[in-house]
Amino acid sequence: MAVQQTIAYEIRGALYLNITDRCTLECAFCPKFNGTTQVHDFDLALDHRPEVEEIIAAIGDPSRYSEIVFCGYGEPTLRLKTLLAVADHVKRQGGKVRVNTDGLANLVHKRDVLPEMAGKVDCLSVSLNAQDAATYERHCRPALPGSFEAVLAFLKEAPRYIPEVTATAIEGLEGVDIAACERLAAGCGVHFRQRKLDVVG
Repeated sequence: MAVQQTIAYEIRGALYLNITDRCTLECAFCPKFNGTTQVHDFDLALDHRPEVEEIIAAIGDPSRYSEIVFCGYGEPTLRLKTLLAVADHVKRQGGKVRVNTDGLANLVHKRDVLPEMAGKVDCLSVSLNAQDAATYERHCRPALPGSFEAVLAFLKEAPRYIPEVTATAIEGLEGVDIAACERLAAGCGVHFRQRKLDVVG
């Protein structure tokens, strides 16, 4: 008998949405590339990428949660059309929307997608994860050239469209200078948050 996949999972009052298993990066610290589908207390393996109707059904009443967070086993902006449709539904139902992203949506989609998020996304949490391109490439292993520069450009542009934008970096990754990452975030005009490895939420 097939195990029902986890589309939505709750952590500390927020509901997280697992909408894709595809990624733009192959981060050395990511569970996916270290042989596990486990995140927090949840198995996030997908047997298919859920459609808009499935995701909405998994959410139920979004106002029951502090926020609805697009953050699962893959990069949610790779399914931008689905993300925007669900986010629009959440907003119309009185919910708050956060997207946890690698900040490479504009590079991947070859256009500025931030105007499409305006009014649908309240918060962006962008994984900066390094203070320079060499350190970023070492830990995040991007497939697309110019990825680090693209993240910085995304961070600078995002506050024009999204009310709350935060860059994050993970404490404990070798060679990552958290203070330098924080200065980079400030230079982009966004907030900064230091994360802990393997801690979701």
